[in-house]
Amino acid sequence: MFRGMKTSFQPLHCRVLWVLPLLALLQVGCKKPPPPPPPPPKVTVSHPVKREVTDYLELTGNTQAVNSVQLVARVPGYLEKVFFRDGQMVNNGQPLFQIQRNTYEASLRQAEGQVMALRSQLEYAEGQLIRYSNLLPHKAATQTDVDNWRYQRDSARANLKAAEANRDLARLNLGYTLVSAPFSGRIDRRQQDPGNLVGSETNNSVLAQLIQINPIYVYFTVSDLDLARLLKSNSLPGVAKTEKRPVFIALAQEEGYSHKGYVDFAATSLTPTTGTLLLRGVFRNPSGRILPGLYAKVRLPLERRVALLIPDTAVRSDQQGSYVLTVNGKNTVERRAVKVGHQEDSLRVIEQGLDGNEWVIVKGQLKAPSGSRVTPVREDAEPASTPSRTTAEPKVKP
Repeated sequence: MFRGMKTSFQPLHCRVLWVLPLLALLQVGCKKPPPPPPPPPKVTVSHPVKREVTDYLELTGNTQAVNSVQLVARVPGYLEKVFFRDGQMVNNGQPLFQIQRNTYEASLRQAEGQVMALRSQLEYAEGQLIRYSNLLPHKAATQTDVDNWRYQRDSARANLKAAEANRDLARLNLGYTLVSAPFSGRIDRRQQDPGNLVGSETNNSVLAQLIQINPIYVYFTVSDLDLARLLKSNSLPGVAKTEKRPVFIALAQEEGYSHKGYVDFAATSLTPTTGTLLLRGVFRNPSGRILPGLYAKVRLPLERRVALLIPDTAVRSDQQGSYVLTVNGKNTVERRAVKVGHQEDSLRVIEQGLDGNEWVIVKGQLKAPSGSRVTPVREDAEPASTPSRTTAEPKVKP
């Protein structure tokens, strides 16, 4: 039945030989091309801001009370009453302590009675002197009588003055039995309780301590080099100009220099051992929050000038110092060493290292190491007073 038909069967090894190249060609045609490299990372850039700033001296100081007094009993006696609570604020003239008054009231009445008696003697002696002086021309009195009554008048006048002085002293001692506040301030705890004998000659009893904390002083020192800058910008208090130089302080754990005052005193000479000059600032303290003896950071303004500023977050530092990252005309990141100044709000003054035409990376520094390529995106809120751009600017997306 199969006669005349040609069979096309081949050995198995022959068929494998031509199938393998075919599979290889199919695999090569289905292989996917490699993915394209990722685009350069995006970073936010901006030009430095040119603005007028004020240079400052950053110093340290300590607060001190304007007035401080120890209240002492000026007359001996038993302490009767205390009119305040420990640590409270008191006003000028407010009664604080009362020492027994009955003894001093009696002494005052006795002195007043003595004054009245001697005043009567003086009036009588003056009347007698006038009478005998009128009788002398008529030979009704002798010169001895006139001289005697003149002596009586002068003696009574002197005794009256002494009695009036004793009366004033008795009145003064009576006033000392009521101890009042010599100024407004904060009083410490009492050191004597009612019933104790105070004011004796052998016991100089301190009743309490009173300090005035509104306003309050802050003492600080400046070096001889800073003093030269200070004198260049303005004169010291009491030297030439009379205007009040402003000064700012910040207490521990305070953000910014929120307390404003003025410098009212400068020492007459520098301290030889340290080469510093002592200055003092006066600050309002109506709440009493600033206590004497606190550590304070002091900021003393100097001259005003135009400077370049960048966001403080754009400034970085390493072992070589402070630096910023900039983007050149080829969108390549460059490291730029800078010298930084003080901080103005969220901006940092750049003293050296920038000319104002650079594109500074303000966001995304971690994605932009020095030498890498980036895609710069300009910050939305560009400062109004920006410097002129250079010709070799990066291609910045708006």
